[in-house]
Amino acid sequence: MARDMSDKEILKMELEQLKKEVNTPRTPVGANCTETITFVEALLPNDPLIKGVPDDKNPYKGDKGGCIIT
Repeated sequence: MARDMSDKEILKMELEQLKKEVNTPRTPVGANCTETITFVEALLPNDPLIKGVPDDKNPYKGDKGGCIIT
């Protein structure tokens, strides 16, 4: 797409994008990290990667057999 555009058109497109971005609200990285940590810790008790999946809800557990690599 950019190959078909002149330098002036590319610069105009970049300027329009920068005008949009200048109004984007910004927050400090530390505040975002704190919010992310709080969010992850709130979901921790229900996280199957941490807690594991109960056998009765695990579709891969049971008498379906297994896989043997020979």
